[in-house]
This record gives sequence, structure tokens and C-alpha cells, in this order.
Amino acid sequence: MSTKVLSVGGSIVAPEFPDVEFVKRFVEMVKAYLSSHKGDRLILVVGGGGPARIYQKAFRDVTATAPDGDVNAADWIGIMATRLNAQFVKACFGDLCKEAVVTDPTAANEFTGSILVAAGWKPGFSTDNDAVLLAEKFGADTVVNLSNIEKVYTDDPRKNPDAKPLDEITWADFRKMVGDEWIPGKNCPFDPIASKKAQQMNLVVICAGGKNIENIKAILEGKAYIGTTIK
Repeated sequence: MSTKVLSVGGSIVAPEFPDVEFVKRFVEMVKAYLSSHKGDRLILVVGGGGPARIYQKAFRDVTATAPDGDVNAADWIGIMATRLNAQFVKACFGDLCKEAVVTDPTAANEFTGSILVAAGWKPGFSTDNDAVLLAEKFGADTVVNLSNIEKVYTDDPRKNPDAKPLDEITWADFRKMVGDEWIPGKNCPFDPIASKKAQQMNLVVICAGGKNIENIKAILEGKAYIGTTIK
């Protein structure tokens, strides 16, 4: 029996509104995987995506708050968006997910179904950090981070045409790229706070494109995949 953790970016579950076609295909793939891998369990940590960013921007527009101002309030808005997205995903799995959505990874003790769904916990980091804490709690050695990018690049490819995709990178080099500070709504391959904890745990993180269902399946089955391995 193995336990795998998937940090499912909100940008692929709900880029603005829930992506019904993606979630339907994702649910079907996960059900098929669990049916053919009896005893395996999956922890799905769901991000805030478009709803989080839309409401955080609205908050800043109303209050004329700078992106780095009143971080606590902006974080709580994002956390509530993750909980809505997570409740949606949990409901789609029906009886496979027996526990309530986890909102505090340090208090998650029961796991009686095949799937455990988690959301944001508290200000100071993203759901990536919750995924790392749940990996520690339930003995998983790898977190699969699914987002809207297929690989980690040497730089932002939208700004730097010379940026190159990476198949593998060390935690030390990755952390130099993402820094140590968390800003609510920050768009980076893996949360800086989560990265620090993952490095301390010697955790492997695989960053891959969340829309590629066959590639996610390959990662779960230990086959060749498209993505970046951080270790």
C-alpha cells in the first residue's frame, strides 16, 4: 500500500470558474487508478485558483491595498477559495472520500477512504505547504505538484525568451529561484515556504502540467513522465 500526495493547483480546477471537463476526466482517471491499485491511497490538496485571485484583487481594489499590504487578510480570502474548490472536488469523488475536507494538516489523523481531500489552512503559505505537511503526516515520500506549467524553467519564459525547461533541479538551486518570502496569490512553481520544509524532509517534488491526464497517470504509475523533479 502506498500513499501519494497531489497538490492540485486551483488554476486547473477553477481557472476562473470550475473546469467541468477537466475535473470529470481527472475524477475518472483517479477512480480507474485506484481500482487497479488496490490499497493505494491519494491525498489531493486543492488550491484557490481564479476565485482566489479575483477576490484578492477585489479586496485590494476596494481598500487600495498594495500587493504586499495586509497579507493576512488577502491570505484568508485565498484560503476560503481553496475550501470551496476542495469541497467541490471531494463531492465529485463521492464515497471514495469518507472524511471531511482537511483544513488543518496537523490535525488530520483519520484516513479511512481511498482519497483524502484538503484545502488551505492558515495565512503564511499556500496549499503547497499543506501538501508537504500531509506527506510528512501520512508517510509519503513524493508530492506531485500539478499546475498550469509543464516544467520548471530557469527563468519566467513569459518574460525571458531564453529561459530553458528543466528535467531536474536540486532544492538548493530551486530555492534560489523562488526565494524565501510568501506573497498571497504569488505565482511560482512551488511555494517558497513549502520548498524550505520539503528540503528539510528530503522530499521529492514533481512539478508537472495538470491538464495532461495521461501524464498524471504515468507519474502515479511510476512510468516516464513530462515534468521537473526537485530533490
